[in-house]
Amino acid sequence: MAEETLKTTSEAPKEEVMEVCDVAPAEKTTIETEKVSVPVPVAEETPMKSTVVAEESESAIETDEKKPQEKNKEKEKEMSQSVSFKEESNRVSDLEDPEKKALDELKQLIQKALINHEFTVPPPTKEEPKPTIAEEKPEPESEPKSEPEAEKSEPAKEEEKTHVEKPETTPETHEKVEESTPPPPTETVVVSETVVVDDDGAKTVEAIEETIVAVQPTAVTETVTETVAAVCTEGESQSVPETQPEEVFIWGIPLLGDEKSDVILLKFLRARDFKVKDAFNMIKNTVRWRKEFGIDALLEEDLGNDLEKVVFMHGFDKEGHPVCYNVYGEFQSKELYQKTFSDEEKRQKFLQWRIQFLEKSIRKLDFSPGGISTIVQINDLKNSPGPGKWELRQATNQALSLLQDNYPEFVAKQVFINVPWWYLAFYRMISPFLTHRTKSKFVFAGPSKSAETLFKYISPEQVPVQYGGLSKEGDKEFSSTDLVSEIIIKPTTKQTVEFPISENCVLVWEVRVVGWDVSYGAEFVPNAEDGYTVIVQKTRKISPNDEPVICNNFKIGEPGKVVLTIENSTSKKKKLLYRSKTKPSSD
Repeated sequence: MAEETLKTTSEAPKEEVMEVCDVAPAEKTTIETEKVSVPVPVAEETPMKSTVVAEESESAIETDEKKPQEKNKEKEKEMSQSVSFKEESNRVSDLEDPEKKALDELKQLIQKALINHEFTVPPPTKEEPKPTIAEEKPEPESEPKSEPEAEKSEPAKEEEKTHVEKPETTPETHEKVEESTPPPPTETVVVSETVVVDDDGAKTVEAIEETIVAVQPTAVTETVTETVAAVCTEGESQSVPETQPEEVFIWGIPLLGDEKSDVILLKFLRARDFKVKDAFNMIKNTVRWRKEFGIDALLEEDLGNDLEKVVFMHGFDKEGHPVCYNVYGEFQSKELYQKTFSDEEKRQKFLQWRIQFLEKSIRKLDFSPGGISTIVQINDLKNSPGPGKWELRQATNQALSLLQDNYPEFVAKQVFINVPWWYLAFYRMISPFLTHRTKSKFVFAGPSKSAETLFKYISPEQVPVQYGGLSKEGDKEFSSTDLVSEIIIKPTTKQTVEFPISENCVLVWEVRVVGWDVSYGAEFVPNAEDGYTVIVQKTRKISPNDEPVICNNFKIGEPGKVVLTIENSTSKKKKLLYRSKTKPSSD
């Protein structure tokens, strides 16, 4: 039904690359990251009403959508082809020529920035310009001057510029000047004296005293000149780049000089469509943010384990990507919600915890060319908070912004399961603003298709029990290396599974029918014609609320086979999962 629900969505006039589990499209999350996004409620849209009804009545949907599907058959086919997303190669030899050129240009920019220490030196801040010598000179003019003083200042300025002693002074006044002036050169004093010289000797002496006081700023100016020159010289010496370029690491990998460095740079280039300058600025901003946020110190902090059920890593997908699960329904707990989002300090701690978790996960990736350097995100929206959780939306939006800006191209696929109708409506609203590349990574699945959708990308032995798989913590019999077989049980049919045994041993098996609502039984049938069939598990009806996985074992003392029988009396097909192994028979 979810599958048919999406078909309605695909008929919208705008192109949407969406795989919806058979309603859905296959990170800033993006949490881009690549985004792991907490659902943001939006108003109900009329086109999505059919989606809700579809989950309750598949037959009704078939009737309503059959005609539109035929009408847009070609369009849907084109969409299904565009949905498939294949990760680009991180090997330089596999890149196209324009991409190789962009990578080389980015390396050159980074090399220059490392030599100039642009990653560690903070960006220049606007400061008020330092006063120049010319700006210092007018100080005496700040006060009103009398006409005689104004007349004196003009020649003084000229004399200060030329520093030439004029021979207009009389011998008498010259002697007095020599007696009254200190050891430093008397040129400046003499120049000022010449301006105030008078016929009357007494007046001349008085004028000289005034001149001496007026000349003081000249000495100060010279001192200021020397100080400013020293400061400028010191500033120049500090701004001169060191001979050794700085070393900058991201996720434990240097920006240049390592074969893994190219993989890191390609992430930033792809996030900016191979626009070199944009990618370079993004790298610089990321490096500065990591220092401001204190990423290295954050890795060593103990932030508790209250959120270990909200976000956790579990297993790998079929291509080897580690899988991260985001379970938003956990925030239905009022105690956990208040402890995580009730005030700004707690929201900041949540943000630190989320960044720390992502950093630790990223450092386990293989950044070598050809290695696995991305993550698959599984977003469980079952019982996710609704429109009233303002604090959660605020914290999530902040996390999304940071992850998008500083963790480019780390999501291989975004799978949303247990998707409510309102989230699909929300996606329809934001879809026009998403890039084709981002939408091609999205997959949406309603509750009835969640397990089936996960199995497309993740093997059942790697999927946690709560999501339809057979992987569970503390399993003493089986591990993720014990492969699981899958069989589709058609409606109103009976399916049998046989485990032939030729020697004495103990046979152990696990079996699960996704959604159950079937009858299950097991028996041992010996090869000998005169042997007796042994009932291992009496046939019984198993409901969806019973144990998700049945584990049995049987000690076998003669050649024969164990036969499992599953009867599906419903009108829906069922997914059967099973695996087995033998152990030596103990005396």
